[in-house]
This record gives sequence, C-alpha cells and structure tokens, in this order.
Amino acid sequence: MSISPPKWPDSGRPPKDEEERLRELGYQPVLARRMGGFGNFAISFSVISILSGCMTLYGFGLGTGGPAVMLWGWLGVGLFVLCVGMALAEVTSAYPTSGALYYMADRLGGRKWGWYTGWLNLLGLLGAIAGIDYGCALFTGAFLNLQWGIEPTPGSTMIIFICILLLHATLNLFGVRLVSLLNSVSVWWHLGGVALIVGALAIVPSDHQSPEFVFGEFVNGTGWDNPVYVAAIGLLLAQYTFSGYDASAHLSEETSNASVAAAKGIVRSIWVSWIAGFALLAGLTFAIQDYAGTQDTATGVPPAQIFIDALGTGAATALLLVVIVAQLFCGNAEVAAASRMVFAFSRDNALPGSALWRKVSSRTQTPVPAVWLSVTFACLLAVPSLYSATAYGAVTAINVIGITPAYAIPIYLRLRAGDRFQPGPWSLGRWSKPIGWTAVVWVACVTVLFCLPQSNPVTVDSMNYASIALAAVLILATVWWFVARRSYGTPAAYGTAREQAEIAENIV
Repeated sequence: MSISPPKWPDSGRPPKDEEERLRELGYQPVLARRMGGFGNFAISFSVISILSGCMTLYGFGLGTGGPAVMLWGWLGVGLFVLCVGMALAEVTSAYPTSGALYYMADRLGGRKWGWYTGWLNLLGLLGAIAGIDYGCALFTGAFLNLQWGIEPTPGSTMIIFICILLLHATLNLFGVRLVSLLNSVSVWWHLGGVALIVGALAIVPSDHQSPEFVFGEFVNGTGWDNPVYVAAIGLLLAQYTFSGYDASAHLSEETSNASVAAAKGIVRSIWVSWIAGFALLAGLTFAIQDYAGTQDTATGVPPAQIFIDALGTGAATALLLVVIVAQLFCGNAEVAAASRMVFAFSRDNALPGSALWRKVSSRTQTPVPAVWLSVTFACLLAVPSLYSATAYGAVTAINVIGITPAYAIPIYLRLRAGDRFQPGPWSLGRWSKPIGWTAVVWVACVTVLFCLPQSNPVTVDSMNYASIALAAVLILATVWWFVARRSYGTPAAYGTAREQAEIAENIV
C-alpha cells in the first residue's frame, strides 16, 4: 500500500491544522480536539469488542456450521472486512468529520445519497448500543446467577440494561478526554482478557478437543439441508463482530491529526481484532467438554458453560467478570460514536428537533442532548425483550443491517467519482480500485445474508427480522425526507454566515 501525497480541495495546499481543514469542509469547530491517535484506534477497537461480539454470538455459531465455520469463517470474513476498512479509511482521510459516512456520501454523491446513508448509519449505531448493552445485561445476569444464585428474568435483565445505559450516558457527559482514557484502558483490558481466557483454557483442563474437531467439525442445527447455505449463515458471527469501526471517523473532529489518525484507527482496529478474535475463538472451541451441554446451557450463555466445565464455577465467575467489563467498555465507546452521529446529523438539520440535539456543552464541549437521545432510543429498542425472546435478535438485526450497507455507499461513490475524488494524506494509491470494489461486492453479499432466514421452519419466534428492519429504516427515511428536505443539507465550504451563527448559539 502506498501513501499518496496530500491533495486538498479548495486551497491547493495543506491546511495549517485540522481545525482549518474542518472549516474548509464547511463546519465551525465546536468539539474539543483532545483525542490522540491511540485513543482514536482504541474507540473502534472497543466498539468491535471481540469479548462482546464473539462471546455473545458464540452460541449462534455452535449451531450454524459449528467449529469449522466459526474458525475458517473468522479468517475469511476478517480479510474482506479489512478491505472494507481500508477503503473506508481512504475516504475518511479526505473527509474527517463527525458526520463520517453520510457526509462522505453527500459530498461524493449528492444530498439523497447522504440522507439515506445517514439514516442507515444512525439506526445501526443506535441499534448497536441496544445490542451491546443488552448483551452485557445477559452476561451480568449469568454472573449473578453463578455468584449468588439469582435467577435471571426478562424484568431483571431489563433493569440491569437500564442501569448500564445510565452509566454509559454519565461517563460520556464528562467529555471526550475521559472517553479516550477509558478506551485506551479498554484496549489492554481486551487483549489481556483474551490472553487470560485462552491461557486458562489451554493450561487448566486435562482434556481438549482435537485440531481436526476445531478446524473440521461441521454442525448443522438450523433445520436447513444445504451445507453451503448453513455455512454462509454461520459467517454472520464474524461479520456482526466486525462492525462499529466507523467510530474512529465519528470521533475525527475530536482527534488530533485526524486526516491520518482516524484512517489508521479504522484499519488498525480491524487487524488487531482479527488476530485476537481468532485466538479467542480457537481457545474456546478447543476447551469444549460437552458440545450439546454447551449449546443447551442453563446459564443461557454458552461461553460461560465452557468456563464452568473446563475451569470450575469459581474461575468461570471470574472470567465472566472480565468479559462483562470488556462489554461495558464496548457499550461506552458505542454511545460516544452514536452521540457524535446524532450531533452531526442534527447539525445538518436531518433529525426532528435538530436544534436541541446539536447543542454542545460549553464546559465539556460534549453534545449532551445527543448523548441522552442515544441511550433513550436504545432503551426503547430493547423494551420488546420483556415480552419476546426473539426481540434481542431483532435489535441485533437493526444494528447490522443499518451499519453494514452504510459502509459500502461512500466507498462505491468514491469509486464512481474516479479522478474527481481528491484523497487526503492517507491513500491506497493504485490499490484503491481493487480493494474498493472487493469491499463493495462483499458488503452487497453479506447484506443479502443478513436478510436470509437462519432456521427452518420459519416462525414468528425464529424469523430473521433484518429485512423488516431494513425496510422500516428506508421507509422512515423516505417519509422524513419529504418533511425535512428543504432544511437538510451539508454546508458549502467554510459554511454560511447563518450556519456559523447557529452553531455559535448552540454552545450552551
């Protein structure tokens, strides 16, 4: 990969600093630029969170192809996701704003491209908060059950979930410096946690599965007969985990040297997660003592059953706590990313009540109302879980079906623009087109996979609600377009006097 020399529109020379670059893109800087390159990488790494995604969906993987699909699928999906990340990083380097994906799409394709990309991205981010924090609540329920015998119920899980949301909202209100610090700790917690879990599972148990089992055992618990179809569905474990790396782009207005740091943050978060996640999945699978018992565990959390069978209840409880803390880091980072998207989308008058959601605290330079809107909406998304076990899967569907297509749109538009696209200081050079088209085709394929039924027969409880979630997002975006199309729009270079005045008024 070659790094092309910087090319900057409008000025013909590199800007003096990132604040100048942001003004060139049409926005007055109002957020605190207090995050370094490592912190920017850390927020995407924390949102990907292998200790959240891999652990939460490990039970799903046990029945949709089993060990062979989980391990080989992780390697293959990770390679394609790395292509998506590199292609997205190149566009991020040229447009380092909090709006990220939708701003890129708007600039490269026009207002409607930006509008639909923004709604997909926003609903995906808000769904991710609900999915991550509700998953954390489920693991917390399993921990409480092991430690004190408290039986988890939908009601108790919802209470835990709300407490987690309130914790994340509060932490985000203290400003981006605390968020950055927590994300930096999160990196080492995740890497140390993976090392601890894999090490314990490798050393303590007297019995392990064979390499032939781990890398070759195919298990079909879906009810579908076609093994290729089942294996394709099984790839979703990896694809779901490898999401959220756009967080680096959403925090670019709070990152020093964002034109380079945000791009590097995206790519680095993917390949580090790729390596560590493979070690985690392999460690868990080698340590399985009873496959059927792991699938049907009374804890409701298959990795917890692996810990219990391999290490005993005491050690299992301790490792569950490691996982829960990692999930808390993940949810906190996701609230930061989603709130910046709410702020940016409101700044361009795309949301109902935009004047409120774009307000920024003068003390912490944090979009306080956007933080509260993010956690409140995430809470509402999870309320149906009180009445239906299927609801959590629907929330996950909202996350992945929103975020994944949104990644490909700016990449496709950048390819369509050809030489009209002027890259920033981080560029793929001659590899831009082959990597970009690989990314677009891959996203198109997995978007179809996300919408396919995952078990047979298809019932109300087993239905894949991703297609319904996608249709609902597109319908909502279309309806609101006719209401807000006159007010919505990204600013012209350097912004209008009216826009600058409105931004200044919204620092409260």
